[in-house]
Amino acid sequence: MEHLFADVIVIGGGHAGIEAAAAAHRMGLRVRLISTSAAQVGTLSCNPAVGGTAKGQLVKEIDAMGGLMGEITDECSLQFKMLNKSKGPAVWSPRAQVSRSRYPIVAQRKLRELDPEIIFEGNVEKLWIESGAMAGVVLANGEKLRSKAVIVCAGTFLNAVMHTGHEQTSGGRYGERPTQLKTEPPGALELSTHRLKTGTPPRVSLRSINLVGLDKQEGDEVVIPFSVRSHSAPVNTIACYLTRTTLETRAELAKGFADSPMYAGRIKGIGPRYCPSIEDKVTRFPDKNEHHIFLEPEEEDGDVVYVNGFSSSLPADVQLAALRTMPGLEHVEMIRPGYAVEYDYYPAYQLNHTLESKQISGLYFAGQVNGTSGYEEAAAQGLMAGINAAANITGKPALVIKRSEAYIGVLIDDLIRKVPEEPYRIFTSSAEHRLILRQDNADIRLTPIAAKYGLVSEDQLRLAQRKADLVSQALDWLKTEKIVTSEAPVVRQSVYDLTKSKVSTLAVLLEYIDAPIANALKARPNILQLVETEILYEGYIKQHQTKIDRMELNREEVIPADFDYSLLSGLSAESRVVLSRVRPATVLAASSISAVTPADLAILFSSLTRVPRGTSKNGKSIAPALN
Repeated sequence: MEHLFADVIVIGGGHAGIEAAAAAHRMGLRVRLISTSAAQVGTLSCNPAVGGTAKGQLVKEIDAMGGLMGEITDECSLQFKMLNKSKGPAVWSPRAQVSRSRYPIVAQRKLRELDPEIIFEGNVEKLWIESGAMAGVVLANGEKLRSKAVIVCAGTFLNAVMHTGHEQTSGGRYGERPTQLKTEPPGALELSTHRLKTGTPPRVSLRSINLVGLDKQEGDEVVIPFSVRSHSAPVNTIACYLTRTTLETRAELAKGFADSPMYAGRIKGIGPRYCPSIEDKVTRFPDKNEHHIFLEPEEEDGDVVYVNGFSSSLPADVQLAALRTMPGLEHVEMIRPGYAVEYDYYPAYQLNHTLESKQISGLYFAGQVNGTSGYEEAAAQGLMAGINAAANITGKPALVIKRSEAYIGVLIDDLIRKVPEEPYRIFTSSAEHRLILRQDNADIRLTPIAAKYGLVSEDQLRLAQRKADLVSQALDWLKTEKIVTSEAPVVRQSVYDLTKSKVSTLAVLLEYIDAPIANALKARPNILQLVETEILYEGYIKQHQTKIDRMELNREEVIPADFDYSLLSGLSAESRVVLSRVRPATVLAASSISAVTPADLAILFSSLTRVPRGTSKNGKSIAPALN
């Protein structure tokens, strides 16, 4: 019998692989992360940034569960911004520009701090399967490495091809080879694959840019770290700049359309709709005269600038000519052209919610190999795959996070329920419970869960518990602490009510109070903001939580066969057609239909709870109210 090489083998050293390896190790297992190049583990293959709208929430959740991404980002951060501050706190999202060169160095160091031998350099050629279960992997040199579980985190490397104009090269990232996973024995695993496309913009020289007159984008004055384990807040050391395309840009790009691999049909995969290439932008929006382009330095003292918003697979000379039509870039020098990557992925309906294969026990998939796009989505999947692989081996219960508990739950549920027609990206609009799933309370929500699996230290759990206790105590105290204001000089009102009615901000009101809890909040502005959010949204949060609880209790509720779905005006057209055709017998059955989104399900549920028992607006019999 072959020697047990590791309890868990992780294939691939991207963000999914890093989190999978770290999670399984923290749960007490011997883990080996196999990468074709140890030096490339943690490489930022596209933009030099972590976080963003909804993605920042994922990073905070990963950190709350003991993951590494937040810690690495804080140590490598060059600029921090909280996005969407003009909107409600439910959609505030942290984002950081990071050093492209330092990120992989820090990532590799943190992995080796867990185990000096955790990174293993090698080329995996086959998945080794015995009697319907994982036995390990087979390397390109024929060596067999036995393990109890394997987590595939192959990213965009599966049968990948890179395109720039007419040039085509094999590889899932610049300068690296593609992956072709086979099985031993042949045919032991039959997975459906689909084809997707992603891309990256050109990199240009900072010294060749005229920054005079460009809109300077500074970081936030107050920086809150991603990780609760970071000892100090990151410092902003760079500025980004905003430029824009022009009509001349459109004209130059059009000269290369005949050589475009997309328009010529050489690329079959579908690209991300939310992050289109620059050639897509100018053709899909012909009436828009300009598009914003962000110039993002990749290092504090470096010369390389990432041209965010200018992803392209056009010929290199066309890209350069188009770049030089934009303000500040008239004499720009291009260091490397943009390119598109076309690759295979495995639709996640072939997986359980644990990210384990439905066909082969002990085989897990995480990251872009499941059809997602983005570092953060990959890392979240890697974390959950690592946890569940280790849980299965150690006899712990599987960990499936609900949509109402975290963005991580939303992400995985969306992937399992649907086949993405484009690379999947998380949005705040994806989470129907986003009012509860904020970035400021990720540790309160998830750290106690992570502690049950040994993923976080006692110190991290204690911090989360103290934070939750302070928030709870503060809310109770603010309801009883009363002060007099200039608006109501005779009436003493509670600070809670004054905050809720927006007479003033909580921070201003607390300046007039000298008490232990008030001083504790003033000393911790991030928790003060969290408490104020809880006050302002109290009614909405209670309604939301009640709806979640009722949904959980009534998933088995029967829906009558003659339910009139045409009455649900907020329902998507696709869901209305599918529900009317399928006629699910219960709310649970409706939730299992891939075309029915959670938002559609919430509308259905609300209508059932709102309409009197046994009647509809047009007098028809409908499902009984869910009380």
